[in-house]
Amino acid sequence: MKVEEHQERKLEIEGWPVHLTSYRIGEVFHCTADNVSPGAALARTSGATREEAENKAIERATERLGRTKRHAV
Repeated sequence: MKVEEHQERKLEIEGWPVHLTSYRIGEVFHCTADNVSPGAALARTSGATREEAENKAIERATERLGRTKRHAV
């Protein structure tokens, strides 16, 4: 099987830059959300549609980034 319908975009969640990557393998869409600055994976999800997979990833990333404390530098 090969990756199809690959798409990348950047958005901001809870004040953090997030890189969202989604693609389809077979009949299932996969999505990964990672924090742009350190490149840490925040969420990996899958769903029947791109929207479902992306919404799950955004929801998990929002939950995790919302718990992250920011320190003044």
